[in-house]
Amino acid sequence: MVSDEYNDCTPGTGWDLHCHTVFSDGTETPAQLVALASSLGLHGVAITDHDTTAGWADARQTAQAQGFPLLRGSEITAQDDHVSVHMLAYQYDPENAGIVELFASTRAARVTRAKQMVSRLAKDFPISWDDVLRQAKKGDETTVGRPHMADALVAAGVYRTRSEAFAGAIASSSKYYIPTPSPTALRVVEVVKEAGGVSVVAHPADYSRNKVLLSDDQIRRLVRAGLGGLEVWHRGNSPEARRHLLGLAQELDLLVTGGSDWHGAGKPNKLGENLTRDDVVAEIVRRGAIKLVS
Repeated sequence: MVSDEYNDCTPGTGWDLHCHTVFSDGTETPAQLVALASSLGLHGVAITDHDTTAGWADARQTAQAQGFPLLRGSEITAQDDHVSVHMLAYQYDPENAGIVELFASTRAARVTRAKQMVSRLAKDFPISWDDVLRQAKKGDETTVGRPHMADALVAAGVYRTRSEAFAGAIASSSKYYIPTPSPTALRVVEVVKEAGGVSVVAHPADYSRNKVLLSDDQIRRLVRAGLGGLEVWHRGNSPEARRHLLGLAQELDLLVTGGSDWHGAGKPNKLGENLTRDDVVAEIVRRGAIKLVS
């Protein structure tokens, strides 16, 4: 993990805006996410499961019961000129027709791709589609992806941990890998804007995910379409990259966010390891179509 030398949030003094639960590839429930964030003294937390709002109701119920502030969001897989892009979308109307259609198509594409990958893996490993589905803790409500394949391989004794599986058969460089069919980042920004939400590019300088990153010009094009911010404070962005992203955000008048990319036990990332300032969250809420849960 890179140093937080350049983060303008000291530990426990802000919001973690990048968190996953059992409704995608996390290992904990929304209730457990909210409880842990509260126990750590965070000012608030966001639920951002992949391509879904299925966990929003559970997270909202717990947040209201505990009086703990909650942003509602999603992490949407996209692409821009063959560059894989993850877009964080916050406070949008989940009933917006464009959002509903976007998630329906992306989730269907994810399932098709996952089945194809499992078919390849099954030729060399003791794994089946049913084995993968058993790792989806919320059944049909879970956004199934590579982490569930990794967990199935762990359950079969092929690997000891999910991280080992991602370094092996599940790696994007492996012969079993198939890219996720995704909408363009431009379309995602436009759909989120139409739904009254705020879009942020997740971990934009993380070379562990992409050998080729979004260029400044690509980001500028997304800004013209309505992009709201950049996730600068993330363990995948080097200190040098953070400085560059901060300069770009200032130039383009973008919000600067931070998040842990927490997955419970599914990743080593610690909840609250990177945070977002209160005033940035207030601006996201001001722009958003739905109210803050508190």
